[in-house]
Amino acid sequence: MRTEAEAVLNSYIPIAKTIAKMFGPQCEVVIHDLTQPQSSVMFTMNNHVTGREVGQSFDHLVKQVLLSEDFKEDHLAGYEIETDDHRLVKSSTTLIRDFQGQVIGALCINYDMNLMLQMRKMLDGLMPVNHTDQQSSDEVKEEEDSIQNVEDITDQLIQQIIANSSHPFMKRREKIELIRFMDEKGIFLMKGAVDKVADQLGISRVTVYSYLDEVKKNTK
Repeated sequence: MRTEAEAVLNSYIPIAKTIAKMFGPQCEVVIHDLTQPQSSVMFTMNNHVTGREVGQSFDHLVKQVLLSEDFKEDHLAGYEIETDDHRLVKSSTTLIRDFQGQVIGALCINYDMNLMLQMRKMLDGLMPVNHTDQQSSDEVKEEEDSIQNVEDITDQLIQQIIANSSHPFMKRREKIELIRFMDEKGIFLMKGAVDKVADQLGISRVTVYSYLDEVKKNTK
């Protein structure tokens, strides 16, 4: 399984390099190995855009991708994130599945919009244009399929995070740190996540909530 996942993910590296070279130094491409959620970044190119480093974990996958109402067919294109130094980055994420249909990774494209915004500001000053926003009403939304897909992906993520960390003699402190990691990554924003985590860790949902309370108290 692990060898197959590595082979599939490695096959995306030439695609990532092509995208990065095509769109130049403002375009960062990152490949995540979601079978290793705590250190998911396995490849980056032009990583000066967001500072992503190999061995880091994912940041926006749950909160901005999986929870977006526009996330469909395993991808979300054109969402915005802000860097620590307040630059606007336009991002797109596509999930990667293995031959059994399990989510094993993600291909992320991050484009630094600062130069574009400066150019637009200059052009707007020369040629003022009134812009009107239009929303298409012709798109057909398959809400139930989308929700089920997200729940399946979340379930896989939880299983993988816990599988990579838990052991038969896991201490309370270690469980709390695992809960902290999942909370930071937005896992508990997903429907049914508390029950899934409780089941995987072999503890009650009340205990999960108490650990979450302790995490929040310690971060104040």
